[in-house]
Amino acid sequence: MTIDLAPDQLLRWYIDAGIDACVGEEPVDRFAAPKPAPPPREAAPPPANRPAAPARAFAAPTEAPPPAPARESAGTAAHIAAECTTLEALRAALEAFDGLAMKRTAQSTVFADGNPEADVMVIGEAPGQDEDRQGLPFVGRSGKLLDRMLASIGLDRSTTYITNVVPWRPLENRKPSPDEVAVCMPFVARHIELVDPQLLILLGGASASALLARHEGIMRLRGRWFDYSSPGLPRPVPAMATYHPAYLLRTPAAKRDAWRDLLQVKKRLSGGA
Repeated sequence: MTIDLAPDQLLRWYIDAGIDACVGEEPVDRFAAPKPAPPPREAAPPPANRPAAPARAFAAPTEAPPPAPARESAGTAAHIAAECTTLEALRAALEAFDGLAMKRTAQSTVFADGNPEADVMVIGEAPGQDEDRQGLPFVGRSGKLLDRMLASIGLDRSTTYITNVVPWRPLENRKPSPDEVAVCMPFVARHIELVDPQLLILLGGASASALLARHEGIMRLRGRWFDYSSPGLPRPVPAMATYHPAYLLRTPAAKRDAWRDLLQVKKRLSGGA
């Protein structure tokens, strides 16, 4: 006699009978020793004088190489910068350089502004949004304050030459990292050599620390004279570090100290010690 059960009734009958696992159709002796695995098959030697396989028409896609380390990029920058004998060649080299990721997110390579024949060279940190848009350094609010600072000691953009340590705007106007500054330093050094100024004004901590090779902050570096030296310069160049105009906009009380720094620059330019 056969009893027809619905699937759910059959499952319930199995559970009540203590059957809680599925097995194969053939019984398995789980106490028997396992059969040894068959020996691996040796690959047949290739036939003699077999022609080489033709190249595939389409190669498998490969991942893009990772960005070059900062040390490698700095070495490349040093080699490129050393070959530049004019400011035009240096500008072209910077525009073609691809050793920093920040360049890919910037609109412009902000090279310089002012008179390259001037005695005074002003070096800031990095372009901001306005500078990136116009391709010129110090054209935003900081630039307007810098113009007033220079005018207070009888200077303007026709009697100064203005640039930055980093020629590309970091995203969100962040401060350039030490690695990014290190990559740009060969270009900055060559820039100074080609201009050959009589005096440097370094705006902000990143500019002062990098060019003076000092670890102190701008509050300790400002107001003091240092000598900037480079193999391509005929003599050391006096350098005065002071606050960046962007910092002065946020901290108006520091303008008094910046004014004192500028007075020292004016005195030096007039022949004073």
